[in-house]
Amino acid sequence: MVETRGLDVKEIKSLMSGLEKASTPQITIDILEQLKQGVIPTEKLLRETKLGIAVNKLRSHSEKKISELVKSMIKKWKDEVTAQKASSHLHSSTPASAAAKKLSPDPAPLSAPPAGTIVPKPKVQRPPNGAPRDVKTDGVKTDIYDDRVRNSCVTVTYNALASDSDAHSDTILECSKQIERIVFQNEKGATPAYRTKMRSLYLNLKDSKNPNLRYRVVAGEISAERLYRMSPQEMASEELKNEIKRLEEKNLFNAQGAKEQRAVTDRFTCGKCKQKRVSYYQMQTRSADEPLTTFCTCENCGNRWKFS
Repeated sequence: MVETRGLDVKEIKSLMSGLEKASTPQITIDILEQLKQGVIPTEKLLRETKLGIAVNKLRSHSEKKISELVKSMIKKWKDEVTAQKASSHLHSSTPASAAAKKLSPDPAPLSAPPAGTIVPKPKVQRPPNGAPRDVKTDGVKTDIYDDRVRNSCVTVTYNALASDSDAHSDTILECSKQIERIVFQNEKGATPAYRTKMRSLYLNLKDSKNPNLRYRVVAGEISAERLYRMSPQEMASEELKNEIKRLEEKNLFNAQGAKEQRAVTDRFTCGKCKQKRVSYYQMQTRSADEPLTTFCTCENCGNRWKFS
């Protein structure tokens, strides 16, 4: 029997580079198909190449065929790695392996995971009707504190993170509790600043066009502390970052003092009327090594705000 050889690390990274430079949807699809057929996933391989993160960035691609292909690939890899872990655990529990352990020296005691580490749990099934997951569908209790506001913040954070996730409810709940706890500590209690920050994080986490942010938070790649300190621009989807970058290039090309280029997007939500038709432009208001300031105007009610 001829053994099937999967792509090695060098070949995978080469395809990942091609994926970033793909100029047409068809090229992207061709590369994804090569990865789907050629990658024999293991936890070590996926961690070393960060392939899952790179591919998952295309989960919200405007081309439906690409987004569906990405979802099927991520699910396939997760299922195979999970099966490998289960098989390994079963094998290590056999009588032969147990006898081998008795003959071997006593192993060193396992150290506890670092404080704040989210230990992954088995996956759970999503609602059968395709509806988004939330505390009700998952049967999760969020009555943690005596403070109703804090419990409500944990609830909405859970709903945002769980909406399209297949992670275990325990993992998502612990992640939601950590985010709320960090904000509560840094904002010195359930203050108006605490509510504003929790609302901002919720709006970014629930953005249907930014699944990669949710995935990275639940997977533990972005800690609660780091998420708290991220700017709206850092949390933005890759699509929005590219849009802002194009706008920066246009503005920098214009002569100094010329009227700033404005773009209308649905990426921002007006805090006053909650509409998503917002125009914005960027300007260097501080030193050259500081990020540009983004000025937003709601096209519906005229409300204005800025962030950098």
